[in-house]
Amino acid sequence: MEIFSMKPYQTIAIVECNEPLVAIPTIEFDLDIPSAYVKCGADYQGKSPYFLRQGVLDKLLQAKSELKRIKPHWQLKIFDAYRPIIVQQHMVDYTFQSICDDRKINPNQINSQQKDELYQEVYQIWAIPSHNPLTPPPHSTGAAIDLTLMTDNGEQIDMGGEIDELPPRSHPEYYAYKNDQKTRQYHDHRCFLSQIMTRAGFRRHPQEWWHFSYGDQLWAWLENQEYSKNNCIAQYGKIEP
Repeated sequence: MEIFSMKPYQTIAIVECNEPLVAIPTIEFDLDIPSAYVKCGADYQGKSPYFLRQGVLDKLLQAKSELKRIKPHWQLKIFDAYRPIIVQQHMVDYTFQSICDDRKINPNQINSQQKDELYQEVYQIWAIPSHNPLTPPPHSTGAAIDLTLMTDNGEQIDMGGEIDELPPRSHPEYYAYKNDQKTRQYHDHRCFLSQIMTRAGFRRHPQEWWHFSYGDQLWAWLENQEYSKNNCIAQYGKIEP
């Protein structure tokens, strides 16, 4: 089983614009400090997960303004943004071990095919921590962000699943065809988040309701798909901390 095959979006060319990473202002957004990944032992090499490229932060501020216009008492809760390759590798390893622990599997006592199958599950939710400048993980470009919605009193809006949850509930359309009112509400909340972010120029990951990007390879690939273009390229590649 080949687990290192290139994703379709990784064929998109990158023309790096060299925008700097800038801190997401804590006064504008709700941030968990320390972040979930830091609590898991991830090393951000002097940065934090709450950094983005300047142009991406500008788009995020537009999304916030749009949200406040429609829902004045709601806000964006940021879960994760910039992620160095070393953090990407850490979370891949952490998730692999978590799956093994949950299923009472000793990773040292399984064969290579069984291990590959487990990694296939991991890579459904985590991009491969590639050091190749042509195929950077989206978060390692500073152009991707994981986020959700919450009220001004700190209550998270129920999306019917947790950020970083393995499929199938992570898929944006998971609740689209459910008939009961509660699960339809989960779908409505996911659609509303997508609407807010898309109006600011972001594109949502096809398999993750919480993941949005602007200017990276995935964003360019989705732009080409949606508008039948063939010339949209990425402006953000891998950036070092």
